[in-house]
Amino acid sequence: MHPNRTRRALAFAPAALLLPTLAQAQMNERPITIIVPFSPGGSTDLVSRVIAQFAAPIVGAPMIVDNRTGGGGVVGWGTVARAAPDGRTLCTIELSYAIAAGLIPNLPFDPHQAFTQITTAVKVPHVLVVNPGVPAKTMQEFIALAKARPGKLNYGSGGNGTNTHLAGELFKSLTGTSIVHIPYKGAGAVLADLMSGQVQALITSVPTALPYIRSGKLRALMVTGAQRNAALPDVPSAAESGLPKMDMDFWIGFGAPAGTPQAVVDNLHDGIVKSLALPDAKKKIDEMGLTVVASTPAQATALVNREIKRWTAVIKQAGIKPD
Repeated sequence: MHPNRTRRALAFAPAALLLPTLAQAQMNERPITIIVPFSPGGSTDLVSRVIAQFAAPIVGAPMIVDNRTGGGGVVGWGTVARAAPDGRTLCTIELSYAIAAGLIPNLPFDPHQAFTQITTAVKVPHVLVVNPGVPAKTMQEFIALAKARPGKLNYGSGGNGTNTHLAGELFKSLTGTSIVHIPYKGAGAVLADLMSGQVQALITSVPTALPYIRSGKLRALMVTGAQRNAALPDVPSAAESGLPKMDMDFWIGFGAPAGTPQAVVDNLHDGIVKSLALPDAKKKIDEMGLTVVASTPAQATALVNREIKRWTAVIKQAGIKPD
């Protein structure tokens, strides 16, 4: 090559090399929105904010959380199901999603096909707690008490068709007990009445009940995981309590609209999984009493389908109808 041509080519090379970087930077100025179909402050919202904070630098785009409430989560999920499959709009896919699939007729999306699952990020078992005045110190004593007093004990829930309701119905089915369901409008109300003795029992997530267990205002009889929970090391697991099928985790994952390119899904998965391994992020997750899962997209898909099948059966057996 002529020396002058060589010099001109070299002069233009740095600018040419910068073009892909500039294009990528412009593309990445568009934020990724994580739509949470529930109000701020719950476990799902808090986990989403941890991901938005720590995964953004890895994914290469700002991430924001947008709470779109309504319809038991249907408003938020429906918004994402209709979004462009470009990886810029994600949603949380969690236990309530599987319940809604079996509880709410005529959903505006196919719960099996509307989303590409990215990962199941975290999980947390539930815990069965009772008012300290209940004369049962163990799970077996509580079951015996319920059988001796059919229809006399009751359990509260955060509302008809919620995970706390479904957990109670699963417990009744597995133990053959007749415990009356008392629905409330939210966890705060049921916890207040549980501590005052208006209701005797509640099955809720470990982070929700943990402060009251530690203060002695509630007594924990069993965690619903296959193993004991690190935050409650003295509380037996469901398997230890003779109820291995009561293995019920509250799980939180993330999905994108169906049709999102695999390369985009892989990038999002990589960013979320790597963010969960960062010490500061893991500390926040641990403080919430959650356990990191960081599953593959295939594993997340299998979990969602399995949970939809499981909870649809429980809903049908208990005859639960949406409010």
